[in-house]
Amino acid sequence: MALNNTYDARLVQQETAVGAGVQILLLALLGSAIGMGPAGWLTGLAFAIASWAVLSRALHRSRLRSFGPANRVTLGRATLVGGVTALVADSFQSSPPVTLFVGLTAVALILDGVDGKVARRTGTSTALGARFDMEVDAFLILVLSVYVSMSLGPWVLLIGAMRYGFVAAARVWPWLNAALPPSTARKTVAALQGVFLLLAASGFLPYAATFAVAATALAALVWSFGRDILWLYRTSRTQRKTSVAEVRELVTS
Repeated sequence: MALNNTYDARLVQQETAVGAGVQILLLALLGSAIGMGPAGWLTGLAFAIASWAVLSRALHRSRLRSFGPANRVTLGRATLVGGVTALVADSFQSSPPVTLFVGLTAVALILDGVDGKVARRTGTSTALGARFDMEVDAFLILVLSVYVSMSLGPWVLLIGAMRYGFVAAARVWPWLNAALPPSTARKTVAALQGVFLLLAASGFLPYAATFAVAATALAALVWSFGRDILWLYRTSRTQRKTSVAEVRELVTS
């Protein structure tokens, strides 16, 4: 995105403040609608504060002149994810209304396909926007996997934890940080995770079908991550061999 030479932090920070305010308003509406307990309130508020702090810091470091329409869509989706997070935390005490839970999650998943299109059509694509979108996606998958794991078992947590495990592993093995080639299969698997977990969380399916849906989601994710890790490993080995060959050529020449 083309940026203006002037930068006013207040203009973009106001956007994150509004987002935090809308998040708290959503929590108030949920609390009055279902009588949300302390766990839901505290978790929802923690999400709102953490989101505001992290996004504000990222915006300050990126020095974006404008928050942008695509980021506003992602911020709205993050607000819904905060509501879903509060409902999941509250579900440890009492099950949330299925219609409300499914509705919030479904809208958040649908909006996942909107912010990217808005960014491309308005010419406001940024690295920050892409990272913001990815982090919201990953956190929603984690929250849904926590909820589904309460009925299917802790193995479902692998779905939500896999991306964070990959990030942690990349700190130990830097070759995992290399850029991956575009992949329709990777995007499809990532998009289906939320759909499959929502189906499993909805309670609309019998236990066997719910188990199969969650297992399919995990298997697809393992395949996708495994394929990418193998590609990164082979590429890093090739690059190392090329570097060694170049050094030897320089030494012997």
